Amino acid sequence: MSKNNTNSNKLNPWYKSVSSVRGPLIVVDKTKNVSYGEICKIKTSDNREIFGQVLDCAHDKVIVQVFESSMGLDLAAKVQFTSKPAQIGVTEDMLGQVFDGLGRSKGKKIIAKKHLDVNGSAINPAARRRPNNFIQTGISTIDCMTTLVRGQKLPIFSSSGLPHNEVAAQIVRQASVGDDEFVVIFAGMGITNDQAAFFLEDFKKTGAMKRTIAFLNLASDPSVERIITPRVALTTAEYFAYELNKHVLVILTDFTNYCESLREISSARSEVPGRRGYPGYMYTDLAMNYERAGMVDGSSGSITQVPILTMPSGDKTHPVPDLTGYITEGQVVLDQDLHRKGIYPPINPLPSLSRLMGLGVGDGKTREDHKSVADQLYAAYAQGLELRELVSVVGESSLNKIDRLYLKFANDFEDKFIRQDHYEQRSIEETLNLSWKLFSVFPKAELKKIKRDLVDKYLKKD
Repeated sequence: MSKNNTNSNKLNPWYKSVSSVRGPLIVVDKTKNVSYGEICKIKTSDNREIFGQVLDCAHDKVIVQVFESSMGLDLAAKVQFTSKPAQIGVTEDMLGQVFDGLGRSKGKKIIAKKHLDVNGSAINPAARRRPNNFIQTGISTIDCMTTLVRGQKLPIFSSSGLPHNEVAAQIVRQASVGDDEFVVIFAGMGITNDQAAFFLEDFKKTGAMKRTIAFLNLASDPSVERIITPRVALTTAEYFAYELNKHVLVILTDFTNYCESLREISSARSEVPGRRGYPGYMYTDLAMNYERAGMVDGSSGSITQVPILTMPSGDKTHPVPDLTGYITEGQVVLDQDLHRKGIYPPINPLPSLSRLMGLGVGDGKTREDHKSVADQLYAAYAQGLELRELVSVVGESSLNKIDRLYLKFANDFEDKFIRQDHYEQRSIEETLNLSWKLFSVFPKAELKKIKRDLVDKYLKKD
């Protein structure tokens, strides 16, 4: 949030009518001409100045959410409304810089070229351009089976203890669309100091920092600040994508922490809770963030969004992953069983999905056999897992020759296809060729998902 645009208007009065302080919320009475979303300046009784935002207003009463620590706030506090929404100053000089969760620079002073309202809105469907450009992440499971397309929003569903941060950092290092390089915008919401240090050190070590803008809301920061952090990041992304015509990759972690802040504020407002105590408007709130990804008419830039969320106890029916799945265009699912086997990245392709995959693959984009190969990998791996469960009951001796081939394929698929080094970058050609090498254990008649002419062209028997 730009300090330049949060300075108080001298004509606006100071209100000394704070009637209630409840955690991150304060209630101000006897107000006039105050608007929803307006930024305000709060002066505590010990002369500390903090900022807040109007959360609700009715007649002469206003509810303000405080962005910073509410320690020391009491009924003697004074409030001044600025008549301005939350804004961030943007410029190309932001590249390589680190900001706090409100968009204030943690390093050198940034001279903004313009100031933008962070309360953006979803892209008008009529103005959207159809995504059709394959993004190569260098991770075989994503590139081949859960293909990411430019302008897509594809979340990573994870659980506590899984390496979602490492996967996200690898995507940042390696993601590319042909010769085009992404501007990366990273937003951390409620992350620990160790997590923030991991991302920043990785970006610097690999040279990705020079094209990265980082917004960090740490776990020690006020939780209410998390509400504005993704909005600040996405507003910056829109500036680079739609005004500077850049391709932007936005990494948002962790949306579960964001939703916990929504629940905290909802509880402080004494709102009627929805599922598991989350507010009933959480779906709308998430959509307002997710739907800011895409491509629009009149600009050659794009915003590709990879939100990360941790599912409590790995529960996909939890409100946060459940609602996210409705809004986004698929998901990449990290698996505990693969992680326990020491496989990185532990991406399970069976529950993973990319609804826009068909738009970004095929002849002229990746390769003519891409979609067929992905379908065959799904089918063969699923059958191999079923046989693995059967073997655990009746033993491998009960399997026929073909069944044993599927069992071998499942083991090889996990060990050679899914498993990659943290810094291993496979091209789509290498990934597809590896797939055909795995298929070579089968007779041609078993490759039922692939056209015979493609089998004859690409299958090489030893």
